[in-house]
Amino acid sequence: MKKLGFGWMRLPLTDPQDQKSIDMDMVKKMADRFLAEGFTYFDTAYMYHENTSEIAIREALVKRHARDSFTLASKLPVTYFKEEADNERYFRQQLEKCGVDYFDYYMLHDINHLSIEKAEKFHAFDFLQKMKKEGRVKQAGISFHADAQLLDQVLREHPELDFVQLQVNYLDWEHQAIQSAKCCETAAEHGKPIIVMEPVKGGTLADIPPEAEKLLRDFAPQASPASWAIRFAASQKNVMMVLSGMSNMEQLQENLQFMKDFQPLCPEEYAVLKQVVKILEKAIAIPCTACRYCTDGCPLSIPIPEYFALYNAEKQALNKGFSTQQTYYANFIHSRSKASECIACRRCEEACPQHLPVSDLMKEVAEVFEQE
Repeated sequence: MKKLGFGWMRLPLTDPQDQKSIDMDMVKKMADRFLAEGFTYFDTAYMYHENTSEIAIREALVKRHARDSFTLASKLPVTYFKEEADNERYFRQQLEKCGVDYFDYYMLHDINHLSIEKAEKFHAFDFLQKMKKEGRVKQAGISFHADAQLLDQVLREHPELDFVQLQVNYLDWEHQAIQSAKCCETAAEHGKPIIVMEPVKGGTLADIPPEAEKLLRDFAPQASPASWAIRFAASQKNVMMVLSGMSNMEQLQENLQFMKDFQPLCPEEYAVLKQVVKILEKAIAIPCTACRYCTDGCPLSIPIPEYFALYNAEKQALNKGFSTQQTYYANFIHSRSKASECIACRRCEEACPQHLPVSDLMKEVAEVFEQE
């Protein structure tokens, strides 16, 4: 397979405020183009687009293309489990939603220090192997969001796993909590191929400060910041696939162009990215990837990723006069809870793959946008 995978977590929408409003006409065109260029890997999950991404896969891909023409990956939502029977219940739902008899790649979703307890308690690893023996899963793995020490423990206790899916990008490479580099090393030590998620960190590495973008453009004028990020991920040892959550045809076409004949980064390019990281670490206030895992359990339905995006934009804004971010925030709170209304239940923090102190950060968002 070519190294670029189509992630169905950030599909084009007809209403930017409604994650279920997937633009199916555009998605069909994008899926067709992706396949036509020789790329085959599609990645979805139970909760993406408020539980509708798998249905979109069925309508745009499965119903319209031969099953042997594409590779399909999805994930078992372990964090939702309340009993062991949920293994089979969710799995059957996913097969039906996707309209398939089997998954090529199937993972336990979002394994971390909390979810691993549920996975073990409800025998999710055993279920995964059972599905593999029955032919309903071809390759079994985990989607992982924690430190290298836990990854090593999981892979030692479950050597039967075929692969791991890790968050890998140049900004998180040496991040103390995310530990992209250490996790990659750990996977390699256990002989597990790596599928990369968040190579552009939820779009953060596609829209970088002008000073950082200038460094990249000076070295390679035609290469976009996003292309640098994806090539960085694809250049790492043991990486078999890099997922990109493409939200429009332009993003897809650009990714296809430089990944059709993938060229790993050279030493000079790595040196440029090190300079870029220094700039980004100063500029990005809250490194949220807008994965939306935090919103499912929020008792007040606070639009946490949207508020963080507005906060980051406000902090980076060159014009400190009229604030468009303030206007967007005011629009949000007409129908949604304010940041100041957060009750600090910390359910969001348990779900956050970036290990952000969301409750504390909500106070900072409120201080910026809710002053008289």
